[in-house]
Amino acid sequence: MTADAASAKPFKRLLLTGAAGGLGRELRRRLKAHCAVLRLSDIADLGSAAPGEELAPAALENAAAVLALLADVDAVVHLGGISTEGPFEPILQANIVGTYNLYEAARKQGVRRVVFASSNHVTGFYRQDEVINAAMPMRPDGHYGLSKAFGENLAQFYFDRYGIETVSLRIGSSFPEPADRRMLATWLSYDDLERLVLASLTAPVVGHSVIYGVSDNTTTWWDNTSARHIGYRPQDSSEPFRAAAMARQPVLDPTDPITRYQGGGFVIKGPYD
Repeated sequence: MTADAASAKPFKRLLLTGAAGGLGRELRRRLKAHCAVLRLSDIADLGSAAPGEELAPAALENAAAVLALLADVDAVVHLGGISTEGPFEPILQANIVGTYNLYEAARKQGVRRVVFASSNHVTGFYRQDEVINAAMPMRPDGHYGLSKAFGENLAQFYFDRYGIETVSLRIGSSFPEPADRRMLATWLSYDDLERLVLASLTAPVVGHSVIYGVSDNTTTWWDNTSARHIGYRPQDSSEPFRAAAMARQPVLDPTDPITRYQGGGFVIKGPYD
């Protein structure tokens, strides 16, 4: 890459944590166009570094490793951690201790913006017959949702105390296509995911913004008006997949908690002892 090409990119160095995960792999190939260097981190195999990439494996619960990870970084897209519901102790270490370590490292290294992969499971115990917004009280549906609620509160604290800006993305269901009826409401296309992350990185002022990561679906449980100030405009919709999703689930039991609550299957997982 020439010096002129590198200087034309909006960021000198971006950090993507959780780069070996499903969304991390997708964003890995998409974010490279927007920075001179993309630093990639995970504890899983990252493969080989492509041109313009740096591989920096690090365990999030290791504070010293995370401090080094954030050196010379302009901004962070933080996907790292456990992304499913399960026992508390592993989630505590990866998602709670790990996210604290990331914000402390951002403070010490002078990083001014974080895009935090929160989750719709922060509000999973709202019903599917409700439309909610990001200002409403959190209602986590499990240990995973609790850890993301902690992360959002941490982001608010680090903005109020230290001025580190964060966009907390309550990501719905980001897959190539919706797998079931629930995902008709929660689906986020990969292209819209990219649009959302780039808007979160480049909006002039975000403070601490909480935004639902969702496409422009016909069925929706989330009022995403608060996304307008960062310039996020979803362009995809789950509607073309509706017939297939409904054929896979022709009948739903409205008394089933999985059907009643927005968190779906997460609301019935556990206890684990």
